[in-house]
This record gives sequence, structure tokens and C-alpha cells, in this order.
Amino acid sequence: MSLVQEIFKEITAIPRCSGTHNEFIDYVKNYAKKYNYECFVDNVNNILCKKKDSKSKICLQSHYDIVCLIDNTIPEIIEQDGYYIAKNSTLGADNGIGCSYMLALMAQDKDLEYLFTSDEEIGLIGANDIKLDITSKFMLNLDSEEEGEICIGCAGGVDIIAKHSSHNLVPNTNNLKLYEISITKLRGGHSGVNIHENIPNALKLIAKSIKECNGKLLDFNGGERINSIPANAKAIIATSTPPLITHENMTIEEVKEIPQHFNLYSDEIIDFIYNFENGVREFNDELGVVETSINLAIVKTQINEIVLKLSARSMDNNKLNEIKTKTCEDLKKHNFEVESKGKYPAWKPDKNEFTQTVYEIYKKHNPKAEFRAIHAGLECAIFKEKFPHLKVASIGPNIYNPHSYNEKVSINSIENLYKIVNEIIL
Repeated sequence: MSLVQEIFKEITAIPRCSGTHNEFIDYVKNYAKKYNYECFVDNVNNILCKKKDSKSKICLQSHYDIVCLIDNTIPEIIEQDGYYIAKNSTLGADNGIGCSYMLALMAQDKDLEYLFTSDEEIGLIGANDIKLDITSKFMLNLDSEEEGEICIGCAGGVDIIAKHSSHNLVPNTNNLKLYEISITKLRGGHSGVNIHENIPNALKLIAKSIKECNGKLLDFNGGERINSIPANAKAIIATSTPPLITHENMTIEEVKEIPQHFNLYSDEIIDFIYNFENGVREFNDELGVVETSINLAIVKTQINEIVLKLSARSMDNNKLNEIKTKTCEDLKKHNFEVESKGKYPAWKPDKNEFTQTVYEIYKKHNPKAEFRAIHAGLECAIFKEKFPHLKVASIGPNIYNPHSYNEKVSINSIENLYKIVNEIIL
């Protein structure tokens, strides 16, 4: 087993769900000390390691947080058919493999800047609020997920949070029956890179079942993370017409004990979800990538309100603003209170001397290597704004179905990419 794989298994045992920092920071501090690197940590938990009198020309960058579909998960790695997968959880190869490359190179005493950023998966928080100084001329981001691709552009994104508090306690004068509708273990996936694959959305499927039986909503909870296509959801409704199954993973059970009064939420909530155009809104033929998309990610019933969370993305900052504005207006028409947050810019595709060098080296190892842009948020876009002197490229191994229980990484691809990274840093 290679050093990179050993390190990946070692750091996977460290709690790294988004919002969890201390144990990994302590690990990197001790690791840096062992190999004679200085280690700096800012107030948003970013970590920068470098030699005391560094003459680094390249900064390697990866985020260290992982998507955990269940809070406080520590993935259990399994090797299967040439891949690493996890037992009943996400794997954390996104971006644990990138971190492992960096730590392996530190062990080889390479004079580089090593930037580990925090909380990328919940709004690129570390990158947005970084207080560390990057002096290298070039940055190689290791957060891409397809071998053979050199990413030189990415989508911008924004999160939309909507709350609907209209509900009423009403008597069951029409003898409505209660039903619990559940859907579990859909494929899920990344709401950027997988959005064009027509993956079923658990929230949309339940809304369809409710709408088509004229159901009245009592409770609705579903979705895992704001940047994931929802794989699980559950709702309780009152209706005179039994709801119908809209997917093979759906179950519907009649609730035997019916109360005399129902606390019913407004029909506007289901109307919005049912009619909402989820997924790809526009495709960019020139880049060969989704241009603009939006994903309904989470529904949550709180004490006196129902909350929706959506994630919009676009390769164009103007179009990102347009889809945000249109969605917010539509939500307001359905009497939601709306706010947006977590906005990050698009990274306009940029070819330069550094990307050309990466391309030429990559071509020697993989003749099919090509420049690409990705329909997902990369921290590169933020670093380009914060450090205008940087020339940036992004590469990574084959990681499939990130942010889902089906996440896996090719072991051969891990090794292939490490050879390329080693040659780029020379």
C-alpha cells in the first residue's frame, strides 16, 4: 500500500464532518512539527504549512471537511473491486485524497505551501474568510473528481432559505385519514456535478404523491445536505383519497389513530415544491457542461414553520443572480419568507502559463487529458479574487458519486494522479 493510501486511511479515522476542526488541526500541527514545517491556523480554522524560509512557487490546496449524511460520522473504509468505498456512509475521498497527497509530499520534505481549508462543503467558509497569506505564484487545487480533466473554471453558487409559517388547527369535520409517506435510499449525489443525470429527488416525489391525492400537510422532513440531491424524506398528510406510490422506494402507511383536530400547513408549500422546476435550467454547449441549475435540497418542519433549502449554481455570475432572483420571487408569491446566503463566484475559464504546464505534464501520463470547467463550486474562484497574483488549476482522481452513500474512489487513479502531482511540483 502506498504512502498516500496509508495517510488517507489514517485521516479518515479523524472526525472531519463539516464544522468539526480541532482533531484534524491537532493532527496536522503534529505532522508538520515532525517534518519541520511551520504551521499557521487562522480564526476560521484554515491551516497553512510551509518551511520556515520557504521559496515555494506552488501552493497545494484541499479542503479537509467531508459531507456526512449522518452527523458525526467517521467513515469505515472498505476495499472492493479496485475502489475504496465506505460502509453505510459517504467516503470522504472528496477531499480526503487531496489532503493525503499534500501530507505525503510534506513527508518527502517538498518546499511548497500546503493550504488545508475548512468547511468547504457548507458554503466555502474557510476560503471566503481566509486570513492566511499565500505567497506562491501558482496554486494547484486537488478537489477535482475526474482523472484526465484539468479544471480551469467552475460554477458560482448561492443558497436560498425559505420559511413558511402559515398553519391552522382545524377540526376533522370531513373525516380525513392520516397517511405517512416515506421514501428512502434513493441514489442521491452531488447537486452540481450529478445534477444532469436525472437522479430522482425524494422531496419532489413525495410532493407529487401529496398533490395528486389533494393531501393536507401536517409534517414534512427530508434531504441530507444543502449540496446533495435528497435521497430520503418522510411526510404525514391528511386526505380523503389514499395517496399513490410515485417511486419503487416509496412506502405509504395509514395511521390508525386519527386525532379530532389537525395542525395543517398551507397548501402553498406543496404547490411550490410540486411545480418547482428542479435540476438543469440551461446547458453550455461550448464548455460541454451544465450552465445553470438549481436543486431543492432540504425540507424541515420546525415548531411553527416549514423550512425549504435550495442550492443554485451557474457558470455565469449574471445568470446566477437571475436564477436566485427568480426563485426568491416565486417563493414570495407562495408567501415564503426568503433569504439567500453562502454566495460564491463563478471562476471564468482561464488558460495561462501554469495551466499549460499542467496540461503538458498531464498529457505525458494521459494522452486524453483536456481542459474542462465543472458545474460545482471550487474554492479556486475565491482564491482568484483574494489573491489576484495566483495562476490556478485543479486536478483530482476518479471519485464517483460524492456526497452520497455510493461514493467511491479508484485506487489506480489515486496513484496515477500522485505521479502527475509529483512532476508538476518539480
